[in-house]
Amino acid sequence: MPLDSIAPKSEYDTTAPVEVPLKMFESHDMPVPANTMQQISSQSVLQLSVYPITLKFEEVVYKVNLHKKGFCHDITQEKTILNGITGMVSPGEILAMLGPSGSGKTTLLTALGGRLSGNLSGKVTYNGQPFSGIVKRRTGFVSQDDILYPHLTVTETLVFTALLRLPRTLTRSEKEEHVERVISELGLTRCRNSMIGGPLVRGISGGEKKRVSIGQEMLINPSFLLLDEPTSGLDSTTAQRILTIIKRLAMGGRTVVTTIHQPSSRLYHMFDKVVLLSEGCPIYYGPASAAMEYFSSIGFSTSITVNPADLLLDLANGIAPDSKDGTDLCQSLEQEQKMVREALILAYEKNISARLKVELCNLEVNNYNYSKDASAKVKVRSEQWCTSWWYQFKVLFQRGLRERRFESFNRLRIFQVISVATLGGLLWWQTPISHLADRIALLFFFTVFWGFYPLYNAVFTFPQERRMLLKERASGMYHLSSYFLARTLGDLPLELGLPTAFVFIIYWMGGLKPDPATFVLSLLVVLYNVLVSQSLGLALGAILMDIKQATTLASVTTLVFLIAGGYYVQQIPPFIVWLKYLSYSYYCYKLLLGVQFDDDDHYECSKGVFCRVGDFPPVKSMGLKNLWMDVAIMALMLVGYRLVAYLALHRVQLR
Repeated sequence: MPLDSIAPKSEYDTTAPVEVPLKMFESHDMPVPANTMQQISSQSVLQLSVYPITLKFEEVVYKVNLHKKGFCHDITQEKTILNGITGMVSPGEILAMLGPSGSGKTTLLTALGGRLSGNLSGKVTYNGQPFSGIVKRRTGFVSQDDILYPHLTVTETLVFTALLRLPRTLTRSEKEEHVERVISELGLTRCRNSMIGGPLVRGISGGEKKRVSIGQEMLINPSFLLLDEPTSGLDSTTAQRILTIIKRLAMGGRTVVTTIHQPSSRLYHMFDKVVLLSEGCPIYYGPASAAMEYFSSIGFSTSITVNPADLLLDLANGIAPDSKDGTDLCQSLEQEQKMVREALILAYEKNISARLKVELCNLEVNNYNYSKDASAKVKVRSEQWCTSWWYQFKVLFQRGLRERRFESFNRLRIFQVISVATLGGLLWWQTPISHLADRIALLFFFTVFWGFYPLYNAVFTFPQERRMLLKERASGMYHLSSYFLARTLGDLPLELGLPTAFVFIIYWMGGLKPDPATFVLSLLVVLYNVLVSQSLGLALGAILMDIKQATTLASVTTLVFLIAGGYYVQQIPPFIVWLKYLSYSYYCYKLLLGVQFDDDDHYECSKGVFCRVGDFPPVKSMGLKNLWMDVAIMALMLVGYRLVAYLALHRVQLR
């Protein structure tokens, strides 16, 4: 069977001169050819010229180790996910990967995008070269799930992506103009000011979200575009619109690879090539239009008119056309399906595989003939980021404030904090100094509430943002350090506003020491406690990256810190007394006592009798000395917990 689609089409031949807009070329860290166009404002974003990439993949094999628990010991089994897949995609073509769920489509797509690590073998080249930073910056990857911030609008989402992914040679206004063109091309003008939305937030439709995801990759004008199930969950009309956009992107000279589960006949005929997978093994590779003819030639024809994709999926599942289901036992059906798969695999090896390997070996991919100086320039610039560290930090800081402004200052959280503060103020209303135990209880309430409330909020931070972080880091959008610092500092104005209001209300209602300096110091201690507890929550979330596990560990930790905080148990047994020195609640409680009281202060312990505050048992057990040491220990906790969180995020990148 002829495989004429393997050779590059003449109009997208990689040896042909290509005109590329100056600043879009710079976004890929490439030297600018002499015939570069300077203006792109009047040109369609979907049809901007690109640097062509020809993808070749030969004998791609991927295996994973599965661990099963045995009676005495664990059993490790090796499973083959991809088994010897070969093919090629030229600029201007769309390669569709078809197959049932679990056939290895997404795994192959991830491998072709250079994002798959582990036991991967075979050869994948881009214009004859292995995957590199240059290719990475020319690659767009659209995942099956639309990973977007729910509280940002469509325009904000694309603008922040453009600011981070487009090069520093472009001004902010030029990047925003490029976003406007993308919005117009994708038909997002009507919803441009609408929030993306999520499970708890009403937003744009599924088709619009998918177009936003594609738009994020279009911003960099990719030469190589990979899409994982771009039509999943969409109606046929919306799916048609999405694939029409993808087709227009390919017509601009891009190399497009997509997985798709069950396309309609209209969608199927828009593909140039098809790879059909069955349990990780290829059973067809070639032009989409020739698939029916090929299977008919090897004895798998149908007597009725069907959607070609339906026939291909039936064959991938081991179901022969016109077979009669339900007449045999399940065991015989499984045997029949196994026989069909084996027949298809043998036919592939005989009719396609050998010829395909020969043609790929004879085909040479010609690259641009840049000078040695230009090649050296590419090599040096490919390792650089599109934007500086400081610029990334500023953009991520702004984006964080925009995204979390609704979350941190929503009405429910404000009502929760203000109502607790008001109720607490009424319960401790103008507590006299003679009721020293009640005053101390109020200070411990400060410690407990603002020691645990921020912790539980912070635990959710990194597990919820894990997919977004992995997606953006894989695209080379920013340094991990710039993200972490922006995330950390961006929380300060949002997380410190509510505790400040809380202390303002309950401090004066509770009748604590009416001295402005004492009030300010008490507020600073509470805010200090908030930062330390938040740091611990970030560390727990980053280490476990699982909300259920992190909240469980956080509840155990807070319970231990609560008991060892110095209020409930004042005389801890010597063999376990070290627990209190691990509790930030202990240090915060001690600092609040030290701010409010001195050893030589007196209170009315009984009618007409005054006693030293320092002799009061709860105060005496804590002590009011060495407060600066407590401040230093909390500072170590603050820095240490955040350092642990940062290192844990580095480990996540390697998973």
